[in-house]
Amino acid sequence: MDKIDLKRAKIKDLPERERPRERLERDGASSLSDVELIAILLRTGTKEASALDLARGLISKTGGLEKLLSMDFKELSAIKGIGKSKAASILAAIELGRRGMRARGREKVKIKGPEDVFSFLSPKFKGAKNEKFGILILDTKNNVKAEKIISEGDLQASIVHPREIFHYAILELASSIILFHNHPSGDPTPSDYDREITKKIASAGKIMGIEVLDHIIIGDGIFYSFKEKGEI
Repeated sequence: MDKIDLKRAKIKDLPERERPRERLERDGASSLSDVELIAILLRTGTKEASALDLARGLISKTGGLEKLLSMDFKELSAIKGIGKSKAASILAAIELGRRGMRARGREKVKIKGPEDVFSFLSPKFKGAKNEKFGILILDTKNNVKAEKIISEGDLQASIVHPREIFHYAILELASSIILFHNHPSGDPTPSDYDREITKKIASAGKIMGIEVLDHIIIGDGIFYSFKEKGEI
């Protein structure tokens, strides 16, 4: 019997116990490769390519999961063999994963330093194309009580007013808050405006009696802490 190249085989060519769906049932989803998981989401192939072929092509064309996570419906559905139905299945699975991460984030999280803020927030900004500004609302023990996005879009073009920030902080009976926003470019270096708005909000916090502990800018695998740099 000829040996089957598992990396190039079509699902129907594989022994039943080696097919992605059967392996998932037997060994769990974590045992499958990225290509196999995507093939399960695609469910079927086309006349020219199997689901595994399409999954391999998708990973190759996008350059991997990181790029795939940032694609929108129009981009994904335009790829040959994917189309609207398969694109919808993939994006639905990605969104469920993100919501699961957010649900996990609602568990009690204690902030001891900027690394904790970055670990808590960075998965939520993976693949984000827009800049978002928000606050973490903390209790007296520095546990996260709530997370609120205040503004979305270019920070300098958006109006981030201390009044709105402290409105939410007061509603949640905040002991202190941490400011955060992301830089879609991946470079967390603060702009002059970032520094200006940080000082403005921190000053308002002193008047309100709600301390602004830090402002974290989230980049691609790295972050900038105003507290660490002595700027707050």
